[in-house]
Amino acid sequence: MSNINTVALSGNLTRDPELRHTQSGTAVASMRIAVNRRRKQGDEYVDETSYFDITAWQGLGELCAKKLEKGSAITVQGRLEWREWEAEDGSKRQAVQIVANEIDGKDFYKPASENKDAGAAAPGASQGASDDDIPF
Repeated sequence: MSNINTVALSGNLTRDPELRHTQSGTAVASMRIAVNRRRKQGDEYVDETSYFDITAWQGLGELCAKKLEKGSAITVQGRLEWREWEAEDGSKRQAVQIVANEIDGKDFYKPASENKDAGAAAPGASQGASDDDIPF
């Protein structure tokens, strides 16, 4: 039996994507998505919001940084990844993040003049790093 690690979410960015580069020059964008779930509480419906960290590598990360901003509605497909590190105070920290394979959103298809980077073309959003491109 094969293992499966796939996730698909649709929601809104809580902040602008943050683009940085690794020491070797590989682009990586970090962002957070808010996903609402509606449930019934008594006679009323209430929204519960969950927040998820997303990492997009290489061309997909650069595209996100150019085309997306806080509030952008996106759909992300990718895999869950567990991270563990030691904080400055010596305590162990852990987090689960989504490593994006594909990100889609209406902002990818706006004319370039309507996006943050007026010189950017509006390519499709199904660009991204394959598992072979990720350095870990």
